Amino acid sequence: MIKCGRPRKGEELLSRDRLLDTAHSLFLEYGYGNLSLETIAKDARVSMRTIYSQFGGKAGLFGALIRRCSDQFVSDLSLENVLERSPEDALVSFAKQFLHRITRPDVVRMRAILIGESPRFPDLATQFYEQGPQRTLQHLAQFFAKQQKAGYLAEMDPHFLADQFLSALRSERFQKLQLGLEPTPDEAEIDAWVRQAVGLFLRGSLKHKQGNA
Repeated sequence: MIKCGRPRKGEELLSRDRLLDTAHSLFLEYGYGNLSLETIAKDARVSMRTIYSQFGGKAGLFGALIRRCSDQFVSDLSLENVLERSPEDALVSFAKQFLHRITRPDVVRMRAILIGESPRFPDLATQFYEQGPQRTLQHLAQFFAKQQKAGYLAEMDPHFLADQFLSALRSERFQKLQLGLEPTPDEAEIDAWVRQAVGLFLRGSLKHKQGNA
């Protein structure tokens, strides 16, 4: 029997995930400027109209890939029941997942594509920043604001704290990784990297109790 009408929600999600998976592989293979929407549509077995209606074009499709990645970042630092764990435990858990994902070879490659092609495609840079770094930064800032309200962290601009924490995580080592001068870190290396960064960050931002030395 031929199915008619609109696909069910589950089928729509599967189709969207297939499209995003296909686009991800093709961006890695061809880069951004050399990849046409026609190629993506053909390989993903969808129409051009579907891509435009769901994502608005190639930049929007790339942005959706970045947002899917940042979804994983923000879900690792839940703002619900945020005070059930200590700031250190919460940040260590988030930071491990963050570094594990941004140091993966495919993510490093995607970032290199972005840096290389964003001067020619400003929309690409906008989509990347808004759907990735800015979204993660804002989520972290909300986390720090809640920690400040509970009296754990010193009174500073929470967006500044978020920026400083992410900068401490990425560090010079990530730049070397981006340049191919550093191998992909294993789980033990990420753990050591995270604990040093979190420890240093918290020593400068934890609120000191009155009367403590």
